[in-house]
Amino acid sequence: MSSITKHTSIPKNVSSKDDLDFYFLRDKGVEYIEELGGELWTDLNSHDPGITILEMLSYAITDLSYRIDAPIKDLLTSEDASENIHHQFYKAEEVFPNNPVTELDYRKMFIDLKGVRNCWLRKYKKEVHVNCRDSELSYKKETFKDVDDTQLDDFTLKGLYTLLVEFEDYKQLDEEKKKEKIKEVKETIRAKYHANRNLCEDLVEIKEVEEQPISICANIEIEPEANEEEVHANVLFELHNYLSPTVSFHSLKEMLSRSYTPDEIFEGPLLEHGFIDTEELSEADLRKEVRLSDLMKIIMNIEGVKLIKDISIAHCDDNKEQKNEWLICIDPDKKPALCAKSKLNYHKGVLPLNLNDNEVAYYTRLLKEDALESKLMAKEDMKLEIPQGNHLQAHSYDTIQNDFPDTYGIGQEGLSAYATTQRRSQAKQLKSYLLFFDKILASYFQHLGKVRELLSINGNETRTYFAQELTNIKGFDDLVDDYPKNDEEALTSYLFERFDNSLERRHQILDHLLSRFAEKFGDYVFLMKMLYGNVAEEIALANKKAFLKDYVAISSQRGAAFNYYKQPKESLWDTDNISGFQKRVSRLLGLKDYTRRHLTSSFISIIKSKDDEGKDQYEWEITDGKTSVLLVSVKKYKSVALATQDLYNAVLLIIQTPEEKIEQKFENGTINDQIKTNIAPYEVTSGKYSFKIVDLLLPESHNKYELGKHNTSYDTLEDLKKAILDLINFIKCDFTEEGMFLVEHILLRPDVTNSLAKKEEFMPICADECDACSIDPYSFKVSIVLPGYTFRFSNPDFRHYMENIIREELPAHIIPRICWVGDRRGVVDDKDNDLWGFEYAYKAYLEAKTNLDQEQPIKGNNEHKKLIEAMTQLNTIYPEGRLLDCTDDSNDIEGRVILGQTNLGTLKIDSDGN
Repeated sequence: MSSITKHTSIPKNVSSKDDLDFYFLRDKGVEYIEELGGELWTDLNSHDPGITILEMLSYAITDLSYRIDAPIKDLLTSEDASENIHHQFYKAEEVFPNNPVTELDYRKMFIDLKGVRNCWLRKYKKEVHVNCRDSELSYKKETFKDVDDTQLDDFTLKGLYTLLVEFEDYKQLDEEKKKEKIKEVKETIRAKYHANRNLCEDLVEIKEVEEQPISICANIEIEPEANEEEVHANVLFELHNYLSPTVSFHSLKEMLSRSYTPDEIFEGPLLEHGFIDTEELSEADLRKEVRLSDLMKIIMNIEGVKLIKDISIAHCDDNKEQKNEWLICIDPDKKPALCAKSKLNYHKGVLPLNLNDNEVAYYTRLLKEDALESKLMAKEDMKLEIPQGNHLQAHSYDTIQNDFPDTYGIGQEGLSAYATTQRRSQAKQLKSYLLFFDKILASYFQHLGKVRELLSINGNETRTYFAQELTNIKGFDDLVDDYPKNDEEALTSYLFERFDNSLERRHQILDHLLSRFAEKFGDYVFLMKMLYGNVAEEIALANKKAFLKDYVAISSQRGAAFNYYKQPKESLWDTDNISGFQKRVSRLLGLKDYTRRHLTSSFISIIKSKDDEGKDQYEWEITDGKTSVLLVSVKKYKSVALATQDLYNAVLLIIQTPEEKIEQKFENGTINDQIKTNIAPYEVTSGKYSFKIVDLLLPESHNKYELGKHNTSYDTLEDLKKAILDLINFIKCDFTEEGMFLVEHILLRPDVTNSLAKKEEFMPICADECDACSIDPYSFKVSIVLPGYTFRFSNPDFRHYMENIIREELPAHIIPRICWVGDRRGVVDDKDNDLWGFEYAYKAYLEAKTNLDQEQPIKGNNEHKKLIEAMTQLNTIYPEGRLLDCTDDSNDIEGRVILGQTNLGTLKIDSDGN
């Protein structure tokens, strides 16, 4: 007997509503009283003061619960109209659409363009022949005449496309103007495609779909009262739509009426003229056959048609044989069209009708105008309205003390003038006792009022606990000392600072928001703690916020490639015109700057010189990327590795320095030496100040205590403090050496329209075994080039994590080659720096390729060959070690690299820098 798997889900509504039930709360309170103090407290009737307090608290809780249970749109609505709900969340038209991925997505995008009536995407087939003996490629098999057939193979390039386009009717234009118009539309299509190109794909050619002429002859009887010109216009219009189906645009209201959900409606690219029904688009394919029965049904459904006396279909080409009088087969990738042999005759009874061509043209124009008007109407209704709520003042709270009966003497009326001192003392004691509950309730209400800020994708609130001032309590100043008034932040700090682990709680809030997009950062945060220690939480928090703020782009464009077609130079280098995959991975890994730029020229400079013995020595400095030097090393090192080790330690120490500590250190206009920080200010000379970076955990000897120093001096401590705070902000927000290059191999193909491409123009392969995977270096393959020398990228664990993320985020059909390469510029000669050589070859290639009218390689220069050569020179930085297999049972593990178990990472450095 087979077991049935039960589908489980998380229920949306888990509230018992007990918190809204006053009597439930009162009874539950009485239960607790009986349980805790039943032996001493036996009078639980309404007149008992303790029960009155219970009832007041129960009412207050129901009030809070009522506000919590309010519609979410009301809770999220601000009293400031400029900060309403549409600023709180992403709108449907922002977060649901995505770059075109499927064939239907691309068809929607192109049909949305002016001048395109319909289109179809086809694979462009280009065969590449392989000489496995010499590992060579060619478009012509004859190139390898002297190679045995057993050592020859071939493959077809994948990811290349031809677009068949049915253009709008330009019959009113002469032939020359028609060609010019079609050329303009083709250029618009190509530009649109490249702005939305998929990774590892490219458009080779745009072709006008060919027509296959057929004739339709019919004798049609129409109703006596029918207008024959209008009927004829409708017949021609409907027959044309059948032979070459028109794709209609729909409004949001129409799509919702068809039972589509918002995520289904907005799926795919966001169009300009409305929404296209995917099912309708699928049916609007090129016809493979024309059926006489379909034509009869179409004509009979037109208003005014009484009957079809006679009808037939045939090829217009007399050389084509028609095997079936009820059916005509259409050649692949052609559209059927009526030819001049078609003849439609109309009758009213036995009387034949003569049609007025001008009248027919008039009714045809009306039909086209109606279709255009429908398209314009669809364009006007494309936005899903965000619910408009009513601001509830959910945070407002009035003390429960004013709700007590006047006999208690704690409300605004107070006690009578004749009340005894004892009675006044008792009232004050009760008021003080109730303040405890007032503070708790006021805070709960304030938290409810802050929900909209805490759950906002654009929220900048750094606190997670909130308090509000208690007001309207008579004699309040007699009850509390040192109570902050008119200062919510100070009050919150006064009450909750020791409880508010805001960093941890803000992580929880961001994790909640991320989970709504099915995203997570758990492994990343754990790894960052290993690298950065306690400050990792703050860094990871900033990374999560950046991820959420960029989510529209990194979600919808995750499979998109960069646009290389006819771009200005500023859009090719030092630009964010990169693939959506790179943007997404950069945000997942906390890369601050994902632009395409020279990674070898960064904020860090390594300065090489000679010591007294003529040996190489190295210093480091950190600049602001312009002209200012922010930090320099205090010693000279035997190797680059030791220099960068101290450099990264200095950077880490700066990141770990809280700004608040610096503020405290400079309080009262002096330098407080009692507050120890890793950034140590000091007086250079009388009245001149600067600072240095120190490691408080290392002994103060052999210059190990000081790692770096700031060479600029300042006249005032205020200027010095500002310089230190600016440095911390720069290191946290702007400073980086990390980046990523992604090269799509399909873009390096020789011109597929030229079969005479030389062997030297192809990428090198290793085809010893003619393996299907190794002989095709182009199809769905990318090279990812990363600087292997940076702090995180040189860490084996981070490399392993990053490689996993890259493979997870790349589309499943794309194979990456990941290279950790290079040196900073100046560390080695430029000719020996493979990353620098790649950067300049890639930049030159892009600038040359972008000006092409078609996809062929650059002619008249060597940019194409130079880039391929530079890519072959990329050498991944591996650790030094002894290569062993897992069967080696030696106890000596130092420097061992075990096959299949070791993640190859950075160079291993001993204490002498070797």
